[in-house]
Amino acid sequence: MGSHPLTYKAAGVNSEKKENAMPLLKQWVERSFSLRTSLGSVVLPLGYFANVIDVGNGVGVAISTDGVGTKIIIAQMLGRYDTIGIDCVAMNVNDVLCVGAEPLAMLDYIAVEDPRPDLLEQIGRGLYRGAEMAGVTIPGGEIAQIAEMIHGVREGWAFDLVGTCVGQVTLDRVLTGENIEENDVVVGLRSSGIHSNGMTLARRIFFDQLGWAPDHYAPEVGRPIGEELLEPTRIYVREVLAMLRASLQIKALAHITSTGFLNLTRVPSPVGYVLDKIPEPQPIFQLIRRLGQVSDQEMFFTYNMGIGFCVVAAPHDVAGVQRVASEHGVESHVIGYAVNDDRKRIRIPQFGLVGHNGAFHLER
Repeated sequence: MGSHPLTYKAAGVNSEKKENAMPLLKQWVERSFSLRTSLGSVVLPLGYFANVIDVGNGVGVAISTDGVGTKIIIAQMLGRYDTIGIDCVAMNVNDVLCVGAEPLAMLDYIAVEDPRPDLLEQIGRGLYRGAEMAGVTIPGGEIAQIAEMIHGVREGWAFDLVGTCVGQVTLDRVLTGENIEENDVVVGLRSSGIHSNGMTLARRIFFDQLGWAPDHYAPEVGRPIGEELLEPTRIYVREVLAMLRASLQIKALAHITSTGFLNLTRVPSPVGYVLDKIPEPQPIFQLIRRLGQVSDQEMFFTYNMGIGFCVVAAPHDVAGVQRVASEHGVESHVIGYAVNDDRKRIRIPQFGLVGHNGAFHLER
């Protein structure tokens, strides 16, 4: 193991460079908004978890796209491909939920080095299981054979998997967090592990620095490290839809993925948050932190730290939110509250951190 703390950037993922380059792409994407000004017009600005298209009669189609990143490499290392489809469904339907929409269907795009029947059957099995859990259909997709372009850690088994989810929401019920007030409460729904983010950093620590094999048994997590990293991303559709239908005053929804709790700031309301009751995360997070000498700032930026989805609700409806979560077998925690803050800072007093401008820092 190296003597210096490892960061996501050092592991090969430069989030800062991506953010600096994004405006160059964004300027052209946003120009397309003017191409349709009535039926098919874009309802939200870029930057939220999903966008909404006006399809007439007060109905909106919510849409989002995402992949599963280098978690695919873990699947290749283990030779197990029957769960990665769950991750693909989860990353997409959880985002569509955040605008208050009900996910309806998801298309998949599979790029392969070699269209092996056993590989595709296992991917399909995971996609079906994810669709079953989310209550969506998979009405179509695409398989591309691009051996010249795609390579993995197991020759002939390289692939990439991306999905696009569509959902429905009435335009007067689109949820973006525009009416969050001071003292509104943040309820965190437990994650199943590190989900589908920060896998590059985890791989660098366990497999490159430590030299572990994917079947190396890690007593801290109670199973081989590869199995722990491959644990599917939790799908939050049924419990969140039940909350939305329960007449609870829900102000915002946030899928906690890369950049961690900074995802809470993707709202127009001029608020920040104090997250002062974050529960102990699953052991995998402590293992990554300790063995990789990863700082708290880096951990909270790269990982969900045990909370995979957040519900911002009015104080009088917090008990209702937690009741619905419990009815669906999901562990929930009150983890903090909103504060008036034009700078939209995220404070985590337990760790002396403040998040602002796309990063976490030690609070001075």
